[in-house]
Amino acid sequence: MRDSSETSKRSTSFPNDFLVSLSKCYNKSIIPTKHVLIQHFSFQPNDSTMGKSKQTKNHNNGKKKNISKTWKTKRRTKDLDEIHSDMKPEIAAKLLNQEVDLDVTGCAQHYCLHCARYFVDLKSLKDHFKTKVHKRRLKELREEPYTQAEADRAAGMGSYIPPKTVVVKTQPVEEDMCL
Repeated sequence: MRDSSETSKRSTSFPNDFLVSLSKCYNKSIIPTKHVLIQHFSFQPNDSTMGKSKQTKNHNNGKKKNISKTWKTKRRTKDLDEIHSDMKPEIAAKLLNQEVDLDVTGCAQHYCLHCARYFVDLKSLKDHFKTKVHKRRLKELREEPYTQAEADRAAGMGSYIPPKTVVVKTQPVEEDMCL
């Protein structure tokens, strides 16, 4: 904030011949007052905006910064504890004998329970059972899923008990599943 004494000092600093020359430059017959010129020429920017760019975003032109995160989440499958819950007999029966769904690959008739994947036909499902991906998933599923009780024991609220192993076998394939 400026006080009135500072404004009055500036108003007297403009000579009259300068005002006349200014009015000729703008082709105006009326000479602007000293007060108008003071407001017009005495621009003082805020200290907060001085030297800062007005740009708020970076220059990526629509490019994504972290592509690896997109790729990791694009084809995300179920976690191991979710698959363990799907391996319970009543839920597994529902997943293996689903109704025909035209929106899902293979009309939802060829499903690998352990990998949580749909396949086009029975032959591709059988070929999948022989792959490294399926065998690795079976090996990962042998370990019992992590529970809250195990987390409490790891935090010092009890003695450590190693996780149990679960027997996991490849699901039986029924030949009558073919359409």
